[in-house]
Amino acid sequence: MLLKKTTTPLALTLVLGLAFTCASAAAQQNEPQMNLPRTELHAGMYRISAQLASAPREREIGLMYRRQMPEHEGMLFAFEAPGVQCFWMKNTLLPLTAAFVADDGTIVNLADMQPQTEDSHCSAKPVRFVLEMNQGWFAKKGLKSGTRLTGAPFADKSH
Repeated sequence: MLLKKTTTPLALTLVLGLAFTCASAAAQQNEPQMNLPRTELHAGMYRISAQLASAPREREIGLMYRRQMPEHEGMLFAFEAPGVQCFWMKNTLLPLTAAFVADDGTIVNLADMQPQTEDSHCSAKPVRFVLEMNQGWFAKKGLKSGTRLTGAPFADKSH
């Protein structure tokens, strides 16, 4: 930003404040999303507290930059319409398993994903939902393709 020599102290203070705000926002771009809305899901007797990423930018950031995540927590990505959904792990520090989930909550397929890679992991058929959990969570619970998750996002909306 170019300042004229006649800039007043107040104007200079405002410019410096704006520059600091922009720098702070840039620094925060490498921080995890921790304040997304949550939804409770169930996989049989297991409860999942999932952050809900439904806006394009929320889905784009996902679980990037998270250094840890409690065992019963995850992130549910909700898309506007079913499609073949593909995920990668750029800037994601935790090993994760993605469950590609049909509208009725049935797990279509699972994919283990390694941190900080750009390998693409896709749904076996069009889905609207993807649930990411710590890698191994589904296997430890004996959950696999065909298992049905329950919760508000999967409720029958035809009534």
